[in-house]
Amino acid sequence: MFNGVLKKMITEFGTELKYYLVLENDFIFFNSLFDKNITINFNGYSCLNCGSSEEIFRQGHCKKCFFDLPSTAEWIIRPEMSKAHLGIEDRDLEYEKQVQIQPHILYLAYTSGVKIGVTRKSQVPTRWIDQGAVKAVEIIEVPNRYLAGISESKLKEKYNDKTNWREMLKTSTTDVDLVKEKSECLSYLPDEVLQYISKNSIVADIKYPLIKSPENPKSLNIIKSKKYTGKIIGIKGQYLIFDDDTVFNIRSNEGVKVSLEID
Repeated sequence: MFNGVLKKMITEFGTELKYYLVLENDFIFFNSLFDKNITINFNGYSCLNCGSSEEIFRQGHCKKCFFDLPSTAEWIIRPEMSKAHLGIEDRDLEYEKQVQIQPHILYLAYTSGVKIGVTRKSQVPTRWIDQGAVKAVEIIEVPNRYLAGISESKLKEKYNDKTNWREMLKTSTTDVDLVKEKSECLSYLPDEVLQYISKNSIVADIKYPLIKSPENPKSLNIIKSKKYTGKIIGIKGQYLIFDDDTVFNIRSNEGVKVSLEID
């Protein structure tokens, strides 16, 4: 039996992705567990920051930490609100400078459809993988988060920035030409970022370890059900996929304490 607090799975990019889950002293290679029965037991909560056993509020944190930590501030989700490049503090200026004032990528990805997104350059291709993208391409590379954010805001006139998780899990490939989409979206960009258009038009092609995509995915709420047993047949994004079409989102359950039994 494996015990620990859920954190997002670590991925290793290659011809086919490899997924690892760290639980206390255990390092589980999930690709090796396909076609095996896994029992997940809910054992409580542990805030990823303070270790509190209070119910997780958001992003793996208790309510107090979520509203105090600089890593959970609104500019994380809304990069156009970034102000560190102006020397303006939100919660912790030094942290905000470290994260915001570094190269960022504005990209197009195909998840449940073509979507727009922003990530730190250091998080490519991890960000695309976590979203379950099957293809992705860079649009611009800018020196700070703010410029990526205002560019994303403009491109929302043309593209969605959200993913339909059910459709994403059912999608294993696409014929959409992202290089053509990139070319067509450039006219939407604000003038101040036109000098940063990425010369890299290589489309990342991401293959997930899947025996079969779910036909009618239904999300497992382990907090409510307390226990679940199923045979794992695939992994996509941060979702474990089971043979009865149940899916379990590791990322949205960060901070949840579990035990895993593998038969």
